Amino acid sequence: MEPSVKRMRRVGHKGAAHIEPGNTLASFDAALRHGVDMIELDVISESPDGSGRLLVAHDYQDMRSRVPLRFDEALEHLAADEFSGIEFDVDVKLPGYELRVLDRLRQLDLVPRTLISGMFPSGLAQIRAAEPALRLGWSVPRVRRDYTTDMLTAIPALAMLTGYRATLPRRVRAALAEGRFDAIMAHWRVVTKSLVRAVGEGGGELYVWTVDDARMIDKLTAMGVDGIITNDPRLFSRSSS
Repeated sequence: MEPSVKRMRRVGHKGAAHIEPGNTLASFDAALRHGVDMIELDVISESPDGSGRLLVAHDYQDMRSRVPLRFDEALEHLAADEFSGIEFDVDVKLPGYELRVLDRLRQLDLVPRTLISGMFPSGLAQIRAAEPALRLGWSVPRVRRDYTTDMLTAIPALAMLTGYRATLPRRVRAALAEGRFDAIMAHWRVVTKSLVRAVGEGGGELYVWTVDDARMIDKLTAMGVDGIITNDPRLFSRSSS
């Protein structure tokens, strides 16, 4: 009997941000049409201290550049019957309002279908204490943008990544084994065979962000990652996976 092949999970970044403006209802609908397994959306508080409305936006620049969707409005849309087969990755961008996010998920009974991810372990620990069954994903590395795409920062950024990639597998293996997280959400530049192996040995899942190239999707799928996050879910049908 041939061993079963693990199905790589298809995740739409901000819904489907290369098809419709990201973090909007139209983008979520586009992701659904193109067959994703999970929709990723970002949530921030209206004020940096964690107070004010919860809004669906990547950062404060994004929030001020348009009229952002309210988090409650997004969840009500995603709780509709047509999304019943879809899971959600709610990316909490900053610390300070994690338990408010959890409260909204509880109100709409979305906890079983949701993974909360973030770059700040202390905030994720608060959620773990309040709702142990809710899946948590640690996003690495903690960066605001991809510094390797800027000529002024590319060389030092790539040098730092070399050391980071070397130590990351040990760190995530320990964190997963301790039960602090259930998944690792890793930028594609830090994904190595050693990281894939470490996440598996720690009993977790590995999701890779943000991959907008069909050949890279094929490469990561062959490495055995659990999920790939893309702005364009149409790429999944163009890859050989």
